[in-house]
This record gives sequence, C-alpha cells and structure tokens, in this order.
Amino acid sequence: MADGKNKNSIDMTTGAILPKLLVTTLPLMASSVLQLLFNAADVVVVGNFASEHSLAAVGSTGALVNLITNLFIGLSIGANSLASFYFGARDAKNLSKTAHNAILLSVLGGAALTVIGVVFAEKFLIWMQTPGEVLGLGSTYITVYFAGSIPVLVFNFGSSLLRAKGDTKRPLYYLTVAGVINVVLNLIFVIVFKMDVAGVALATIIAQTISAYLVMRCLVRETDEFRIEWSKLKEGFDGAIVLEILRIGIPAGIQGIVFSLSNVVIQSSINGFGPVVMAGSAAAQNVEGFVWVSMNAFAQTVLTFVSQNVGARKYDRIKPIMIITLVCSALTGVILGNLCDIFSASLVRIFDQRPEVVSAGVVRFSLVCRYYFLCGLMDVMVGVLRGMGYSVTPTVVSLLGACGLRLLWIFTVFQIPSFHTEFMLFLSYPLSWIVTFLIHVLCYAAIRRRWAKLRVAVA
Repeated sequence: MADGKNKNSIDMTTGAILPKLLVTTLPLMASSVLQLLFNAADVVVVGNFASEHSLAAVGSTGALVNLITNLFIGLSIGANSLASFYFGARDAKNLSKTAHNAILLSVLGGAALTVIGVVFAEKFLIWMQTPGEVLGLGSTYITVYFAGSIPVLVFNFGSSLLRAKGDTKRPLYYLTVAGVINVVLNLIFVIVFKMDVAGVALATIIAQTISAYLVMRCLVRETDEFRIEWSKLKEGFDGAIVLEILRIGIPAGIQGIVFSLSNVVIQSSINGFGPVVMAGSAAAQNVEGFVWVSMNAFAQTVLTFVSQNVGARKYDRIKPIMIITLVCSALTGVILGNLCDIFSASLVRIFDQRPEVVSAGVVRFSLVCRYYFLCGLMDVMVGVLRGMGYSVTPTVVSLLGACGLRLLWIFTVFQIPSFHTEFMLFLSYPLSWIVTFLIHVLCYAAIRRRWAKLRVAVA
C-alpha cells in the first residue's frame, strides 16, 4: 500500500499544514490557470483576427459549456474524494478499484457529453436568447468543442486521481505542453487557414487530447495502487465503488449545474443588452476566471486534505486545515481581484479595443473581481463539507443560498426599469456569495457538534 513516501505523493495526515497546503495548491493553481489559457487564447485570437462577432460568440458560450459539463466534472470530484479517503485509510484494494472505475466513468461520461453537445448546441443557444448575428458562430464553436468531450473528462478524472495523493505537479507539466500547442494551433487555424471559431475549438480539442494522453500514460506507468491496468478496466464497473463515487459526485455535479444555470440566466440577461455588452462581459469573464481558479485551487486542495484525514480518523486536524485554507484563499482573492479591478480597462483592451466594449467590461470588473474573495471563501467551505463526506448539504445550501437568491434578484429587482442595468445585474454575484458562505459555516458548525456528541456517546 502507498505510504505517502513516494516522491509524487504527499501524506496530508501528519506534519505542518501550511507548507503541504502550498506545495499541493500552487501547482494545482498553475494547472487551472493553464486550462483557462485554452479559452483565453481562443478569445484573444478571435477578438483580434476573426470576424466581427466571433468574440461575442466564443465568450457567450462559456456559461452553457459549464452547464452541460458540470454534472460529469462533479463525478471527478467524487472520485477524488473517495480516492483520498482510501489513500488516508491505507485501503489498497478499494483505492485501486476507485481509480479504474473513475477512468471508466470518464469515458462513458465523455461519450454522453459528445452526443448532448453536438445534437442540441443550436437549440441551447436559441434558448439563451443569443442574437441572430452571433448564433451561427456560437453553434459552430460548441459543436466542434463538444466533439472532443472524452479527452476533456479523461484528463479531469485522471488529474483528480493524482490529486488524491497530493500529486499536482505532473498534471501541471502535461497542461504546459498542451497549452503551448493550443496557442500555436489557434494562430495557425485562424490566421493561416481562416477557420474562425471552428479553428479555435479544434485547436482546443487537439490540445486537450494531448493532455489526456499524457495523464493516462502517467497512470498506466504508476507503481502504486493508482496504477491503471487495462486488464482491470476490461472487468467493467464495480457497483459498490461506482455508487460511492456517485453519492459524492452527483450532488457536486448538480451544484455545478445549478450554478451554471443561474449563470446561463445571467448570460441571457447580458445578451439582452446586445453584442457590445456581450463582448465586454466576455472579455472581463476571461480575466476574472484567472482569479477564480487561483482561489478555487485551495478549495480543491482542502477537499483532498480533509478526505485523507477523515480516512485516517484524524478529525482534530480538520478545523486548522479549514482555517488556514480560508485565509489563503481570501488573501489570494483580495490581492488578485483588486489588481484586476485597478487595471480593468487595460485588461479589457487586450481582448477588444472599442471604447464602448471597454466600458461594459469595467462595470463587470467593479462588482465581480473586487469582491471575488467572497466566492473563494464559499468554495473552500464546500470543499471542507465534501471532504467530511457531506456532499448533499453544500448542494442544497448552494441551491437555496446562492442560485436561488441570484435568480430571485434577476426576476424581481433587476426587472424594475430603473434597476435594469448591467451594474444591478452583476450585483447579484457578491450578494449571493456572502449569504451562501455564512450558511455553509453554520452547517459546518452543526456537523462538528454532531460528531462531538457521537464520539462522546461511543466513549
């Protein structure tokens, strides 16, 4: 059984918390940034070298892409949590089963995503009130993008397995290679072959396929219980393991879907302001995404940390892990978010030089990036609760506290004529973050009290 002494593993159940937290999180943060660069490269290239409405077409599809993919990405969270638990518990047999079932789920989920995305791409965009001048380009981008869903999920599931033992460096290396290839292919397909949005989508698919191949090659060559063996994959699914992954992953996926659904509604409202506001918001979204993934890296790490310690029955380490991670995430959000707000106009100009587009982007920056640290705090608490084995609780809280409040705001306050502005629309984000974070804290406190009573009863 892996003992945590492997050079690519980190035993999070012993020793100082902060050094291991940073060693694990920083490569994960860099990996997430590189993944965002895939889409940012798309946006920069189409904004400067493609047709007039290409930027709006690519940028406005982000919320829809997340909506469709989040259920399956949530399953990778379930695989990560379960693998972390068995790694901490030193359960070699079930750890190996979890790894193989995770890869099988990624292939099956990728196939389902391909069908959904390709068949219903245009219908989804029409439902989002996408303007006619953008609809054709957006449909083309989504159709080509979803044709490569299998490698997207294989990489996400494979990376989640490596994260379960604290290995965040090798996925970073693989994404670095794929990211460089993506940028080069973007320029070739759009500038040389004039493929417009289809070219940037194809470049992304090729890059993601390369990263998926590299992570699978890594897992096949492992020497511990994370090793993937083709003979074991042929055995098919293990019902008990799959159900446990689904128990954790489906609520996580539903939460992602609900968040994305509210974002789709917001994107639909943005679309109602026309292509200029769409382009400004798309540019701002691509920049603010870098702030979010930097904070969210701590949320992903805390899930692994907490899961390993629950598996090892070291419950006293959960609270200090939570506090340290909250502080790190908040500091990251405050620093990066405010820097983006200060330089917002210059950042939007990277994507589009038109003054009216820059003004629209600055409005979004002033409300989203400035207060983004609240979203980071909320996400860390979700990771803590999931690591403790409570996946349904944060889903319900997010449904009611964040998404419910956000949708209520859009269908009530935002509909008032004097409040029907971009500013009031984006204000729904920070309001929903603070409310949801506070409810998550109360849930954590209630769970800890319940655990304390159970331990006293057993004693």
